[in-house]
Amino acid sequence: MQHIANIVHFGWPYLRRYWTRMLAGILLGVLFGLSNASFIWATQTLFERLDSKPKVEAQDTDKLSRLNLPFADSARVALKDLKQATDQGIDPWLPRTGRGLDGQQIFGGLLFLPLLVGLRGFLGYLSTYCTSWVSYRFIRDLRVDVLAKLQNLSLAYHQRATTGDLLTRINGDTSALHRCMILGFADLTKEPVTILFLTIGLLLVNVKLTLLILVFVPLCIIPLAVLGKKVRRANVGVTSAIVSQASLLVEAMSSIRVVKAFGMEDAQLKRYAEFNTQQVTHSMKITQAKELVNPLIETISMLGLGALVVLIFYNQTSIPDLVGFLTGVVLLFNPIKKLGAIHVLFRETSVGVDRLAQVLAEQPTVKEPAAPKPLAAFNTAITLENVIFSYGDKPVLNDVSLTIPRGFKLGIAGESGSGKSSLVNLLFRFYDPTSGAIKLDGVDVREVALADLRRQMALVSQEIVLFDESIAENIARGKTGATREEIEAAARAANAHEFILQQPQGYETRVGERGELLSGGQRQRLAIARAFVRNAPILVLDEATSALDSQSEAEVQAAIEKLEQNRTVVCVAHRLSTLANMDRILVLVDGRIVQQGRFDELLARGGLFASMARRQGLETKPTTTAASPV
Repeated sequence: MQHIANIVHFGWPYLRRYWTRMLAGILLGVLFGLSNASFIWATQTLFERLDSKPKVEAQDTDKLSRLNLPFADSARVALKDLKQATDQGIDPWLPRTGRGLDGQQIFGGLLFLPLLVGLRGFLGYLSTYCTSWVSYRFIRDLRVDVLAKLQNLSLAYHQRATTGDLLTRINGDTSALHRCMILGFADLTKEPVTILFLTIGLLLVNVKLTLLILVFVPLCIIPLAVLGKKVRRANVGVTSAIVSQASLLVEAMSSIRVVKAFGMEDAQLKRYAEFNTQQVTHSMKITQAKELVNPLIETISMLGLGALVVLIFYNQTSIPDLVGFLTGVVLLFNPIKKLGAIHVLFRETSVGVDRLAQVLAEQPTVKEPAAPKPLAAFNTAITLENVIFSYGDKPVLNDVSLTIPRGFKLGIAGESGSGKSSLVNLLFRFYDPTSGAIKLDGVDVREVALADLRRQMALVSQEIVLFDESIAENIARGKTGATREEIEAAARAANAHEFILQQPQGYETRVGERGELLSGGQRQRLAIARAFVRNAPILVLDEATSALDSQSEAEVQAAIEKLEQNRTVVCVAHRLSTLANMDRILVLVDGRIVQQGRFDELLARGGLFASMARRQGLETKPTTTAASPV
């Protein structure tokens, strides 16, 4: 029961949003269980009316009145009065042995059982409908919350996680929970209530026989507990295999050019087949456990039925009581089997629920301030004060201090791994410094809301991110509520308007997944247009032209130069020619500033920058003065 309680506890914040519909489903489930118990009374009543001899109540020594319980006498009187009133009410409508048939009795005899079955069926339908209505909205809200949580978590979490794992949590784990709710939650209400009312009905018919049946119920629980644990263990293996499959598929599809170029199709297929084999192995274990539930319960139930038959003959039970009792036993058999299947289903689902709970419990390493300070439009300077930053034990940035005045253009150069991109990540507060501070107009960025901080900045990076939407929608991503005039003006400023008009539907042309329907230069100019429409005072360029050919680079660089006008610019570049117009260039080595100056000064001074420039074919004029770290 603990795993069921855990799942209900996990889902309660969502379920209570729709508590009225959920309550309706539960109440309808209770009525469904009560309607099942009515069949004991119905069949017993019909067979009593076939018996020409009136039944003597006092001769039945196995009734509820013989139980020495505090409520037994009052319950017997109340039930007797209810039965008499019901019998009197239906007597004109049902045939009886020794009494002539009339139209009313024929009509009642034809519809008596169909009405009970129809009532039972519609109560079950309405109960399932209400719980399904809640379930679909539960899963919708949960998926939105999981995605919101993942987007809120810091980059550090996403660097640890795999795309396949995240996709499995959002889609696979929530789908498993949805299946559990659709199949399990309605039955979790209806079946226990059905068992309860059927048991009460059986006790009213014959106490000894009922107690005999109840002896065998615990025997059904033992195999369920064992099989449920096996299902959970196997489902852990299935989930692991599914995550690996999803990650492999993301890699294979997103890197299809490389896969084809290096002839890796067979290797990828082999890996995928191995993951599928693992999934098949664990899935078969789950199937074995699930399918063992029914035969075990059926065998134990038939053993109980055999003992019941012997006791029936021993006690010389009357025909009406016998028929009513056997009807109740048959009806009791199905909900017990369903509860067994529900137990296994909840065990299976608990693995995914644990994974979802783990995600929702994650906390971002970069947190919003409890009381954020207001941040006006950028006015004076960005300041880094003794910034040290480390992803692990080794510092990536080491005691970096600098000031970037408003309107200043700062270039950052260095070999791979020198800390250039880490500096950009800190400016956007994707990470927080290990020590030191970054300030905007004198305000520590950790003291302002993330949205306010990032609203001051626009990013154009080497990694061009476009969405499978229209060109206009991709540009408008830079500014919420951007008008069509603003979108087209941004496209013109980014030298993109002409090629956009050449597309099949112009600005309404979809760019495809990751913008694959456009060239690299076209994609980058749309990214620049997105930065234009944002109109942020601070522009960060992170290797914005490094992946382009010479012609595309020239087109994009012209657009970037327009974008840089009247803005504070931080430009990270491996291609040093793009830093020629910077007011100052910093050269990083192992997270430290080792050189700084204007482009021509650094070329003339010699040292690391000049050495990098020579490797890129740039003309240098070294002097005899040795470069000194700053």
